Amino acid sequence: MQVPKVLGIETEYGIAGGPEQDPIFASSIIVNAYAQEGRTRINWDFDSESPSSDSRGVLNFASFAPIVETHLANTVLTNGARLYVDHAHPEYSSPECRTPLEATLYDVAGEEIMLRAMNVSNLSLDPSMRITLYKNNCDGKGNSYGTHENYLLSRELEFKAVVAGVVPHFVSRQIIFGAGKVGAETEDGLEQNPAFQLSQRAEFFEEVIGLETTLKRPIVNTRDEPHSDAERFRRLHVIIGDANMSQVATFAKLGSTSLLLSLLEAEGPKVFPSMPVHPVQTVRSFALDTTLTHAVLCEDGKKRTAWDFQDELWNLSDSFVKRTGAQDVAPEDEVALILKHWREMLDGVRDNPASVADRVDWVAKLRVIEGLKDRYNLLDNDAKLRAVDLQYHDLRNEKSLARRVGLQELFSNEQASEAVHNPPKTTRAYFRGQCVARYPEQIVAANWDSVVFDLGEGPLQRVPMLDPLRGTAELTQDLLEKNATANALLKAMNG
Repeated sequence: MQVPKVLGIETEYGIAGGPEQDPIFASSIIVNAYAQEGRTRINWDFDSESPSSDSRGVLNFASFAPIVETHLANTVLTNGARLYVDHAHPEYSSPECRTPLEATLYDVAGEEIMLRAMNVSNLSLDPSMRITLYKNNCDGKGNSYGTHENYLLSRELEFKAVVAGVVPHFVSRQIIFGAGKVGAETEDGLEQNPAFQLSQRAEFFEEVIGLETTLKRPIVNTRDEPHSDAERFRRLHVIIGDANMSQVATFAKLGSTSLLLSLLEAEGPKVFPSMPVHPVQTVRSFALDTTLTHAVLCEDGKKRTAWDFQDELWNLSDSFVKRTGAQDVAPEDEVALILKHWREMLDGVRDNPASVADRVDWVAKLRVIEGLKDRYNLLDNDAKLRAVDLQYHDLRNEKSLARRVGLQELFSNEQASEAVHNPPKTTRAYFRGQCVARYPEQIVAANWDSVVFDLGEGPLQRVPMLDPLRGTAELTQDLLEKNATANALLKAMNG
């Protein structure tokens, strides 16, 4: 029942500035500037979008699926990614990747793409209108925007089993993967009046399970839109999580979740820790607890801290890897690296936070905040602290605090630049990206599971890609190199 953990990240970037301070217009400028600079104006194909499909298999008239805004700027990149305007934010959706390390690389490439798009945009704008982008999750005014993860799962795994397995992880993983936040901004959050939270997103979640992503946000999203063969696969669309500036945190977040999902497919939810009795309150209370000592009652009658949940989950994963190798997640050395970082970060946040300040975003940010408070004798609610919080996520190299706190990097600038232009070789993203690069004039649209060609005569021709592990370099590189035109490619494929 296990399937390879194909995965990726969608990141909505915070945006400030632009003409008339209009975030939608500014976001469109960002996307269009990069599309023109990269000479790609290929549209996104919305024909197969089905955001209202619900994994529970029922219609809930109290739930509202996300609105797909087809008129906003939207393009496909040569690295297989999607760059578009999502409501009032520019969003980069990485190409499908085969391992957590590869997915982290293409998330880093997304930062570079957004930085280049911002720089190109600002060349044509008056200095008073210059746009700034932030890789964060809230604007300080009560609005939150997402960093969504996506994981390929077997359709044989029942959705109720997914819920039972992932909730203990999703409510607790913020203690190592949270990006940190000064203060609060929701009504419930402000009642608690925290000086600091572990997570940017935790206070915005209101439901355990649901279809929405912008209202009544659920811990487990039920969108059933696999972008692949729906009889074989489902896609777990994870909306609870922060945008990490730390590459190691992104890698360990993707890796730990992938390992647990593979374990869930193999052995079911019974081996997992029991769910908290009140998961939504748990997410929020764990975010407020910088001491990591707050415990919640679980359905099995035990009380667990966030650290307890993560410790149990790490040990389950470690045992699973020793028994099976977890090759569906990644090669042996990469799986070992996932476990290493996950364990060190988990022990570090409890026993010696300074030892993981180079990997855990909230620890790195809190050190800066506390240092500033001590140096200038600032109160918890001082506006300077919120400004520093935001500056941590600034994409501009000369402004970003995250670039100055000594975070470990997993990739060189050269590797990131390579991933900006070229797709991963391990999934169907290779075929999509290569087609965009080689035949831009003959492609009218593309999406995750197809590419649509216009050869100049006859009807449009759609090439379906319903298996994320087809269309790889191994399977298509020779075909692409032997056919210099789209006409020749399709003739060879139709055979």
